[in-house]
Amino acid sequence: EDPSLERHFKGHRDAITSVDFSLNKKQLASGSMDSCLMIWSMRPQMRAYRFVGHKDAVMCVQFSPSGHLVASGSRDKTVRLWVPSVKGESTVFKAHTATVRSVHFSSDGQSLVTASDDKTVKVWTVHRQKFLFSLSQHINWVRCARFSPDGRLIVSASDDKTVKLWDKTSRECIHSFCEHGGFVNHVDFHPSGTCIAAAGTDNTVKVWDVRMNRLLQHYQGNAVVNSLSFHPSGNYLVTASNDSTLKILDLLEGRLLYTLHGHQGPATCVAFSRVGDFFASGGSDEQVMVWKTNFDAADYGDVLKTQKSGTSMDGTHHTLQSEMDCGVHLKKAKPQDSGRNHAQQEEETSLANTLEHIMGQLDILTQTVSILEQRLTLTEDKLKECLENQQKIIQNKMS
Repeated sequence: EDPSLERHFKGHRDAITSVDFSLNKKQLASGSMDSCLMIWSMRPQMRAYRFVGHKDAVMCVQFSPSGHLVASGSRDKTVRLWVPSVKGESTVFKAHTATVRSVHFSSDGQSLVTASDDKTVKVWTVHRQKFLFSLSQHINWVRCARFSPDGRLIVSASDDKTVKLWDKTSRECIHSFCEHGGFVNHVDFHPSGTCIAAAGTDNTVKVWDVRMNRLLQHYQGNAVVNSLSFHPSGNYLVTASNDSTLKILDLLEGRLLYTLHGHQGPATCVAFSRVGDFFASGGSDEQVMVWKTNFDAADYGDVLKTQKSGTSMDGTHHTLQSEMDCGVHLKKAKPQDSGRNHAQQEEETSLANTLEHIMGQLDILTQTVSILEQRLTLTEDKLKECLENQQKIIQNKMS
């Protein structure tokens, strides 16, 4: 079944620049050239919030991993952190010396990376809103910066026609991908963290392996690509283009699956929900649209389940792993004659045991991360409470 239009949000008064879903899919945030941030409810008949505070166009928005904060970056050179449920509370930090084009939370919710026309990428702590460091090797505007899923790498895309890969700990640029023929509008990590996709004004989407630093896939479109988003299963990529279309690419097959027409004028931004059953898009037509994904829901549901539980990844995910995994190719064993030597069998048994052990360790890590995520949520709740109390005190003083 083809992707279908599910909801249609109108309320912005200028081009949409950015869209993002909250963790639980109950809310959708959008930023616009009208200087406002809007939080839409996915439940019918629920009111939308319009957040006012930025003095100029909002260029980017993103929910924190737990969904308790929204970060926004603006042409007014600031970054704001909003509490999405309470009317318009935000804290502001003076972030850059020029337009902030991109904000992105690390997957543990502790850090924020921002990118700006001042040619720098900056990293901040979320809770103290403290500036940590700058990455400054780009020689033109930086349009986009993202953390890798494990938080160890940062990727950035610039009008200097390069995509740069940085090590967060050493703060060094590990590699520059220079194969783009135009400005690079958007870049993001594959959910596995092993590759990145970049969209550019040369009408292309390129997928690179970040371990081998080689080009894996190249899609040639017929219009500037403004934005892209990986499906959480890692099997699909959705793009938004100046020819007003959204395109869904099948990464396993390496081909275009769907072209969707909905926007009048350039499609400026697009994002999958956190489990991938929906995606949202925004356009210069001031409209925000939510689409139901519909493609082989059963397949990617299973993939996500196995991914979460950390058991063996079978089916579609496996084919991508081996395709993207240039380092390790898991060849299927051919049925051999029964005279296989003993040493080989022993080797295989010990390998299986090692793999099982690694999987166990991964499970523990996954649980640890989810416990940390819960603690973070509690901290964010406390922070929200403090903000509310502060607000009350201020109001009482004023009255």
